[in-house]
Amino acid sequence: MNADTLAAALDLPAGSRVDQRVPKKLLLENGAPTAADRRYINDGIDELLWLAALKPTTIGVPEYRDDVREYLEVAVLQLTLRANARAARLVELVHRAVPYPVLLLTAGADRPGISAVHKRWSQGEAGKTVLEGEVVSVEWQTALDGEYWHAFGAALALGQQPRNTLYTLYQGWIDTLLALHAARVTGLFAVASNASEAAARSEALRQYSRLVEEIARLRAAAAKERQMPRRVELNLELKRAEAAQTAARARL
Repeated sequence: MNADTLAAALDLPAGSRVDQRVPKKLLLENGAPTAADRRYINDGIDELLWLAALKPTTIGVPEYRDDVREYLEVAVLQLTLRANARAARLVELVHRAVPYPVLLLTAGADRPGISAVHKRWSQGEAGKTVLEGEVVSVEWQTALDGEYWHAFGAALALGQQPRNTLYTLYQGWIDTLLALHAARVTGLFAVASNASEAAARSEALRQYSRLVEEIARLRAAAAKERQMPRRVELNLELKRAEAAQTAARARL
């Protein structure tokens, strides 16, 4: 599995292809707010390619406008990272630097990845866009995800996404990434069938992830605790967290 396999699974029409290299200079000028970020870009990025421009004239899906955002096109990019790159931060910086919503494929790291995040107008700077929420990303792990490839790869195809507007199309890809995260917990890959189901799954995944960390913290604290009353209290908290985790899993 590699980024080229993920790109092929998208099944993008030839008319949408751009296949142009994006100079690092553009990232440094538009996506590097700190000196550390500039260093991450210079040291960690081998290449950034603009694979495709998805817009009404190239894929036949209408643009989207409201008071919060304007989606005139979706950019499909491929980021090739060097060894020891700060992958998560660089992925976020690329999403921030491009004014359009980006479907970003990541190559060159230990595992290929794919990420997306909605964008909206900045409330502080006219004409500027900002990320809306956290970046949704997956790193493909063959040992963990191999059994889901057929379903996941098919679900990534452009033709499987909603075509009402570019916004709903892009949300379809986000829902597909969340479906893989849910499959890692439930053992079943299935894309949400509607917007409310997708929103509920997203919230359940956030709760589940938070509870995984909380349970680990409570177990470690209970193992170290020497005072019996406090250990009993920690074990009760652990049971409540485990019950909440089970409930979150059921909502996936």
